[in-house]
Amino acid sequence: MSIDLGKVAKERQIKYFLISYVDLFGHLRSKLVPAQAINDMQKNGAGFAGFATWLDMTPAHPDLFAKPDPESLIQLPWKPEVGWLASDLWMDGKPVENSPRVLLRRKIEEARKKGWMMKSGVECEFFLISQDGKALGDGLDTADKPCYDQQALMRRYDLITEICDSMLSLGWQPYQNDHEDANGQFEMNWEYDEALKTADRHVFFKYMTRSLAEKHGLRATFMPKPFSNLTGNGCHAHVSLWDESGKKNLFSDPNGELGLSKLAYQFLGGIMNCADEMCAIFNPTVNSYKRINAPRTTSGATWAPNTITYTGNNRTHMVRIPDAGRFELRLMDGAANPYLLQAGILSAGLDGIANQRDPGERLDINMYTDGHTVKNGKKLPLNLLDAIRLMSQSKVIRAEFGDTFVDAYCRMKTEEWNSFTKHLTDWERHNTLDC
Repeated sequence: MSIDLGKVAKERQIKYFLISYVDLFGHLRSKLVPAQAINDMQKNGAGFAGFATWLDMTPAHPDLFAKPDPESLIQLPWKPEVGWLASDLWMDGKPVENSPRVLLRRKIEEARKKGWMMKSGVECEFFLISQDGKALGDGLDTADKPCYDQQALMRRYDLITEICDSMLSLGWQPYQNDHEDANGQFEMNWEYDEALKTADRHVFFKYMTRSLAEKHGLRATFMPKPFSNLTGNGCHAHVSLWDESGKKNLFSDPNGELGLSKLAYQFLGGIMNCADEMCAIFNPTVNSYKRINAPRTTSGATWAPNTITYTGNNRTHMVRIPDAGRFELRLMDGAANPYLLQAGILSAGLDGIANQRDPGERLDINMYTDGHTVKNGKKLPLNLLDAIRLMSQSKVIRAEFGDTFVDAYCRMKTEEWNSFTKHLTDWERHNTLDC
């Protein structure tokens, strides 16, 4: 039986609903709808002009309608009279196939028809900075190795615990919060779940963290590399494939190498095969490549990969296998679109299984010190333009996502790159003014 949002509003004393969607560039778009109008919105959707957001549409396109998913409803813990709803985009009576949440739903359905369900968890790293974005929010946070610094963590106790208490009240099962490897950087973890639910929560987590940071006079940023000398913001994903019921982990095999099944290694083979081609999705901004291809930071390590390798419990590789039955993909950064992130992983994995791809040899070396010894190791792209070109030429991504999506995404990202190249930097003035 479907959920009646009007009835829910009365029961929970919700006065307004945020009907939201995420565009191709990961920006959260919403309309604020009074509860008395929610039944009509649940049936027909809230209207938007698609051209006004990053969806590769023109002013001539028909109205775009965001139809809320009642299962996604979250009451804002800090403003409970407001309910947030993730939505699927429709136009002319049909789903907009290139919209991120619809695309992820399509990939999930493809996996379901094979009897599979992907579960995942994400590790969202963020900085707390001044509201003008120019400095860290904590002037006392200056240690060379600030990771897990208790004093710095507890100076942000009020904000961190408000975010964590919110997740507890929502039933997300958060289990740890820490000061991360960069000054002013934090990470908060909650329990893994089915891919769509994780993506919806990922979207809401970013919104919630920014909102509560503003309440405390700070700004939260998930920008991949906001400070050149500090570790960047990653968004690592822990991945496993389950049966359709979600009760049996199909990646787990006590007799398999490092506790992984043959199916898991084929899935991983798909990731290894097209990780560089997925970078435009997993690392979608100009700034992303300052994290991937970063020099040593003040802490002594970047914690980000630059080569496509996998290993056991070793954080210097793109993929690590920290435990039986799952692997951690360490490529993605904080700018990744939550829905495309999950769709990219699932698409690569399904391709790997379909083609029985071999992930290659596991490397148990320190990539930061011995990476140069890896022969024929495929490198990740050096910049966004290289990533766009790899994605545009990818047979796997075109087969999994469709030509229309790939062409639209690459075209808009190329426009973003061109906008960046028009910008004159201080480095250019310092180094070429007297040429």
